Formats: sequence, C-alpha cells, structure tokens
Amino acid sequence: MSYPTQLFINGQRQSSKSGRKITLLNPSTEQPVCEVDAASPAEVDAACTSAHKAWENGWRDLPPGKRAEILFNIARVLRDNQQWIAKLEMEQIGKPIADARDEASLGARVFEYYAGGVSRLYGQTIPVARGGFDFTLRQPMGVTAAIAPWNFPFPIACWKVAPALAAGNCVILKPASISPLTALALGELASQAGLPPGVLQVLPGAGAAMGDALVTHPLVRKVSFTGSTEVGRRIMELASRDLKRVSLELGGKSPNIVFADSDWRKAAESSPMSVFANTGQDCCARSRVFVERSIFDEFVARFVDATQKLVIGDPSKEETQLGPMASMAQRSSVEDFLVDARKGGARFACGGDRPVATGAFVSPAVLVGIEKSSRCWKEEIFGPVAAITPFDDEASMIKEVNDSPYGLSGSVWTHDIRKALRVSRAVQSGVISVNCHNSVHVEAPFGGFKMSGIGRDLGMTALEGYTELKNIYVAD
Repeated sequence: MSYPTQLFINGQRQSSKSGRKITLLNPSTEQPVCEVDAASPAEVDAACTSAHKAWENGWRDLPPGKRAEILFNIARVLRDNQQWIAKLEMEQIGKPIADARDEASLGARVFEYYAGGVSRLYGQTIPVARGGFDFTLRQPMGVTAAIAPWNFPFPIACWKVAPALAAGNCVILKPASISPLTALALGELASQAGLPPGVLQVLPGAGAAMGDALVTHPLVRKVSFTGSTEVGRRIMELASRDLKRVSLELGGKSPNIVFADSDWRKAAESSPMSVFANTGQDCCARSRVFVERSIFDEFVARFVDATQKLVIGDPSKEETQLGPMASMAQRSSVEDFLVDARKGGARFACGGDRPVATGAFVSPAVLVGIEKSSRCWKEEIFGPVAAITPFDDEASMIKEVNDSPYGLSGSVWTHDIRKALRVSRAVQSGVISVNCHNSVHVEAPFGGFKMSGIGRDLGMTALEGYTELKNIYVAD
C-alpha cells in the first residue's frame, strides 16, 4: 500500500527542509508503518504565504457554483478512494476497518453537505430608521488554520476543511503527529479533484514550535482546533494577540442519565458503545452513567454483560468492534487512571486488563462504587472506562451531572417527554440525545459549553463561522 509521507504545499508533495521525520507505529502490532516528513516554522510561513496568494488571486472570488462543483468533485474522489483512506486510518491509529470505512464515507458526506451549502450562505436586508437600504454580506476571512486530533483524524479534518473552503477561505491543515496519513491523503485527493494549488495545504509536524508558528502567523485569520482543553487554552492565548477568531472543540466528561420509566433494558445494552466505541477515545464518551436506584442492579448486570460481548482485537478483521488505543502512551495514561481507581476502592465489575500480549490494547472497564472525588469520576480519561452510579432524585442528580468543568454531550433516557425536555434543558452540555446516543449529525451544530470549548463544527452554523459579517448601508 502506498503512503503519503511528504508535506503538501502549493499543490505538490515536498520534503521537509529540516530533514526531520516522524516514525509512525501501528498500535495493534507495535511495528513501524512509515516515516513522515515533519514541517518546521519555515514551511508554515511558506504554506501561509502560498495560501494567502491563492485566496487573493482567485479562490475568494470564484463563483459559488464553481466552488460547489469542486467540493462535489472532492466528495466523489473521496468515495472512490474510501478503502485506501480506511486502511491508512487503520494502520496509523488502530481504527477497526469497518469503522474506518464509515468515517471515510462520513468525510465525503461532509463535503457533499457543504457543497450544497455554498449557495445557501445568505445575507439579510434590514429596514432601518434612517430609510435607505441596509443589507449584510458574509465574506470569507482569508487563510484559516485547521488543527485536527488523532482520535477521528479523517472525518474531523473534513469537518474543518469543507466549510472553510465552501465559504471561500484557504486552509492550512495540521494533523496530529501520530495520525498524519489521512490528512495528507485528503490534500492530494482534493488536488486531484480540481482544487487549485495553495487552497488546501497539509503540514504534519510534532512539537509546540510548529503549532505556535501556525497559530501566530499574521496571515492566519481563524484557528479551528479539536483536542485537549489544555492545548485549546494555549491556542486561545496565542490567538488573542492579534484577535484571531477561534473555534475550539475540547474535552468532555459526558453523562448518560437513565430513568426507571425509560426503556432501560435497551439503554443498558446500547450504552457500552456510547463509552467504549473507538476504544473510549471520544470526547463525547458518556463515561459517567447515572441510573435511577430502583433499576440500578439489573442495569449494571446488563451493561456488564453487553460489555463482555464486545469483540476486541485485530482491527483488520470485519467483526472487530474495539481495536487498540491509538498509541502505547495513551494506553499507559489510561492504565494510570485504573491504578488510581483500584487504590480508591472502586469495584471493577469487568475489564481493565490487557486482553492481548502485543499492542496497545485495554479491555473495557466498568466501575461501580467509585468515589466522586476520584480522577476516574472527575477527569476525562480518553479510554474505555465507564463509572456507573445510582441516583434517587432528579434535582440532586442534575446538580451532580453539572458539577464538572466540561459540558460537551450526554444522553437522557425516559418515556416522559416533559421530563426529557426539563432534564435536557438543565444539563449544561452543547449536545443532548434523548433515548439514544447520537451526538454527531452533519446537518446540526456540534460543540460544547464551559471548558468543552467555544464555537461549533458542522451544520450551517459552522459555515457561517468561517465568514466575516459585513453590514452595508446605502442612503436613498
């Protein structure tokens, strides 16, 4: 299989001038996959200059219909290369191949959605007291930076790139250092689909120096970042120096609230994958499970039974549901949390061990009786760990749910529509699902409250977020 291993600048593959390389390891085998060029601050400057030139010399003024045509072409080329994209994802982060194919398809669907959105980016006409004619325009910003995470590298890169391009911006895409292959593939495939040189550039690289150079570059007008709250805070501080726009989708510690009047058996059987999908490496993971006391014991039993039936192992096999952690370092981080949980007296209803000798595997752990002051209850683990606790009354439970610095996602299970609406309004999260665990819809805004970030990905809200709003008044 071919690997895209060079920087993608101004429509061409380029070797890094620094000569530095990133060695990628397959986390399921612990074997090297390939070496990828690592960009330096000098290449950040070259890419930003090239992107700004491409924006000024045509992309911003391209008729909307032509821009939409190119985005639809990108979606088609992505679908044609779905299997290649999926295999790259599987090898670099251990993503189960069935999930990787779904995510490659999702990336194509995102481009299709924003290709259709190009012609729906409307302004307003506004009656004003002075008379005359007042109207608004939405105009592209210029060069935007997209910094993608390693847990869903391809679809989240598409979430950022597609609306930015649709709005008429040029994009510098920086993938995470352990997962650059599908971002580089996106750059090359978009070019094949007719995207002009310089409009999308991809710079893999490790270390704060390269990221800081991108965020602080004077030609970059917006930064869209998905990742940890700590890094998001750093980006916001740097971007504030010249008042860049920022969109930050950060950490989470989402609740799953199950009332006795719900279809709680269905909830128990489906809820494990709301935590353990992608091996728990999901900021939407509903890792704090609140269950009404009258059904608690049976719910836990069913939850554990469903967890133990999950298929863990070789990500190249179609039947695999859970692969390894994305890296050995991430496995070590998760195991540190589990050590703390054991020391704190939590009962392991199942899991928490290494199910295979080789690779960054951790079996899904279900904890009960956990102390509410423990790290496993309060902090984002980013691994396959769920903690289940009983509750007796709604008001106290809501207070406990909201006693978190995060507010990204969550689920509410009840057949009482009034209760569903009441609790959904009360939970301090940007996304709430009722009687299911679906957080992401291409057509709907996605993002968090509090330390889970600011701004939104997806939906028309994201498209508007890549524009500047201008008001024009014409006197009569």
